[in-house]
Amino acid sequence: MHNTIYKTKNLALLLLSLITVFTATAQAPTQKKLDGIIAKVDNHVILRSELEFSYLQYLAQNKQQPSEQNEPLKCEILKSMVQEKLLLARAEIDSVVVEEAAVTGELNRRIEYLASQVGGTERLEQYYKKSIKQLRDELRRTVRNQMVSEKMQRDITEKVTVTPKEVRRYFNQIPADSLPYFSSEVQLSHIVKYAEVSRQQKQAARQQLEALRERIVAGEDFATLAREYSQDPGSAEAGGELGFFKKKELVPEYEAAALRLEPGQMSNVIESMFGFHLIQMIERKGQEFNTRHILIKPATARVDVQDAIAALDSVRTLIVNDSISFAKAAKDFSDDKNTKDNGGTLMSRMTGSSYIPMDEVEPGIFFVIDTMKVGDVSKPVTFTTPDGREAARIIQLRYKSSPHLANLRDDYQKIAAAALAQKRDKAVDEWFRKNIDTVFIEIDPDYDRCKVLDLTQ
Repeated sequence: MHNTIYKTKNLALLLLSLITVFTATAQAPTQKKLDGIIAKVDNHVILRSELEFSYLQYLAQNKQQPSEQNEPLKCEILKSMVQEKLLLARAEIDSVVVEEAAVTGELNRRIEYLASQVGGTERLEQYYKKSIKQLRDELRRTVRNQMVSEKMQRDITEKVTVTPKEVRRYFNQIPADSLPYFSSEVQLSHIVKYAEVSRQQKQAARQQLEALRERIVAGEDFATLAREYSQDPGSAEAGGELGFFKKKELVPEYEAAALRLEPGQMSNVIESMFGFHLIQMIERKGQEFNTRHILIKPATARVDVQDAIAALDSVRTLIVNDSISFAKAAKDFSDDKNTKDNGGTLMSRMTGSSYIPMDEVEPGIFFVIDTMKVGDVSKPVTFTTPDGREAARIIQLRYKSSPHLANLRDDYQKIAAAALAQKRDKAVDEWFRKNIDTVFIEIDPDYDRCKVLDLTQ
């Protein structure tokens, strides 16, 4: 376990990454021959296809090929999957739950991230041949289970800490020829301003919906018009129907307007971050409600990014003159909801760390920071967001390292994080040893070689 500072024994987050689940769903027809239950943990099962796909996905992400040498890894993955199911089983016994609103928020965040990787929600739907609503419905249980498992692990490890002495001991146990080599890394922050559509474009979208509302009042069918005119690809084919949601699961403006309606009633035109909506209440059921809507987005073909550039020029002047910190400016002015509350900090897509290897930095940023000094703030630069929006941003280079072998002076935080992860793994292993006999576990004999239930290894 000392051959890398980044990897730890716990593979649960990797195995349950949203990308893996999506891809497994997309490739399910080719995996039928692999299907079959290989492990049961109370009411939870693990399929052979899930293990095989997670194994291949891990190899692909680490640029490795299937081989006899890598077969032990499959056992480690299976053990991690069984451990996660044990966490879920114990969570049910101990009544550990997560708020549904938190599940929805996490699910939306992951779908937004995945959409950003393929060029927007429409392309995501086209790729998987499913609406966003269908994808959410299919993945909600998976995400909820993962969050419950993570909550259980946090409860188990929340009091685990490492001292500087333990960090040094951990580092000194790594063989000299196994020390990782770190390429140049940077820490970056940005402040983003989206190019806004004009008042005239917004008014045109509103007027189009007002005209549709008049047609519905005059007797035309809401669902029929939604199929013809709505620009929400996730619901248009279903006549605009979204399905049942609980409170706080939809954007506030939409929810507030919807909850004022009785079944069959239709709202006035309302505006949200997605555009303009016309809403019809279909049904209420306890704390849930089902609506349909027609979404019209303001035309964006003629957005002018110059206003965004001018606004960022002013913000940059304040920062450079020390009138405001970059972090405060990000919170006050940035349109990027994913980073504005953390000082505009960008994260590595591979590790989730704020330390980003230079070969991971997107080209549009790489060439901006290439000549910058640590602490510098760039002038506004334009870019296109993954979902196709025109925008501008200013970038702060907060840190830049030179390529080097891992050492305690330059990499203490990373080494400390790895030492803490190892100690937390041991705490979780101890918890498993104490709880493994409290639930029913059955492993397919084909996997006896993995010794999944042997926690003394």
